[in-house]
Amino acid sequence: MIIKTPARIHITLMDLNGSYGRIDGGIGFSIQNPQFILESTQIDAGVVVEFDDSITDEDAIDECNLKIKQAYEDICNHFDLDIGFKFKVHNAFSAHSGFGSGTQIALAAAKLITETVGIDKSSVELSTIVGRGGTSGIGTYGFEDGGFIADGGHSLIEKETFLPSSASNACPPPLIARFDFPQEWDVLVAIPPYGLSIHDGEEIDLFKKFCPLPQREVEQLSHIVFMNLIPAMLERDIEEFGKCIDEIHLRGFQKAELTLYDERMHNLMHHLRDNGAYGVGMSSFGPTIYSIVDDNNRESVLKATKEFLGEDAPIFITKGQNSGYVIEK
Repeated sequence: MIIKTPARIHITLMDLNGSYGRIDGGIGFSIQNPQFILESTQIDAGVVVEFDDSITDEDAIDECNLKIKQAYEDICNHFDLDIGFKFKVHNAFSAHSGFGSGTQIALAAAKLITETVGIDKSSVELSTIVGRGGTSGIGTYGFEDGGFIADGGHSLIEKETFLPSSASNACPPPLIARFDFPQEWDVLVAIPPYGLSIHDGEEIDLFKKFCPLPQREVEQLSHIVFMNLIPAMLERDIEEFGKCIDEIHLRGFQKAELTLYDERMHNLMHHLRDNGAYGVGMSSFGPTIYSIVDDNNRESVLKATKEFLGEDAPIFITKGQNSGYVIEK
C-alpha cells in the first residue's frame, strides 16, 4: 500500500497574543510538489524503515525514521495492535524547511496502519493520537482535503500558553474554512541555502521569546486575512492577494520569525518583489520562501530567483493542491 501526501505553505499564525481568550489560529494552503510518498508492508512484528537510494538528505532520513517509528508506537498503543510494518520512503521533504514534513510523515504512517487493519478514523482523530496539530491545523486539514485552510486556534482553557505543535498536547484546532486554491495561479517555491533549521527546543525557546505579540498587530492581521486576503483569493485578484502576503509579513509572528534571518533573506524577498512578484512570503519558520505568480510575471520572477540564488538552488514552480492524501493499494 502506498500513500502520497501534499506539502503545505504555512502563511502565518493569527493570534499569539491571547487577549480575546484564544491563541494560535492559522492560514495556509497545500501544494502539489513536493509530495511525501510512503509504502507499507505488513510483517510479523516490529517496525522497519527503509529509503529509496535517491534519498540522501540525512536530516530528512533522521526525521522520517523518528516520526514513522513514533507514529507506529502511538497507533499500536492506542488501538492495542499487535502487528508489524515495514515502511519504505520513496520521496521525502527537506526536513524543518517549512513544508510541514513532521505532520505529513506521522499522518501518512498512521493512515497506512489503520487502513491495513480496517480502522476508520478521521485525520483530526489520527493527528490527536500521534501528537500533531497542537498549534496549527493546516497540516492536518491539508492532509485530509488540501486547498486553502483557515483554522480557529485554541481556547486558553485548552491550551494555556504559546507552544509549537511539537511541544503542545492540545488537539487540532477547529476548521473555520476550506476553499479551493485558484488553479490558474502558480506558486514559485525556493529554498535558500543559507536558511535556518529551527525545531525542537529552539522552536520552544522562540515562542517564549516572541510571545505574547502586540495586540494591535494581531488585530490588524485578522482584518487583513479575513477582509482582504481571503476575499481577494475568492475574487481571483492575484495582485491584491500578493499585497496581503507582503502586509502579513510586516506584523505578527511572521515579522518576528523574519528577524531571525540575516540580510540575505530580506534582500532575496525584496529582489523578487522588485522583479514583479505579487508578494513574497516565508512558510512557517522557513527557510522556504514562496510567491504567487501567473502568466504575466512567472518567467521574470523565476529568472530573478535563479539569478539571486544560483541555478543549482532548489527552485521550482508548482500549483496549489485541492485534494488531500491518496492511497494506492
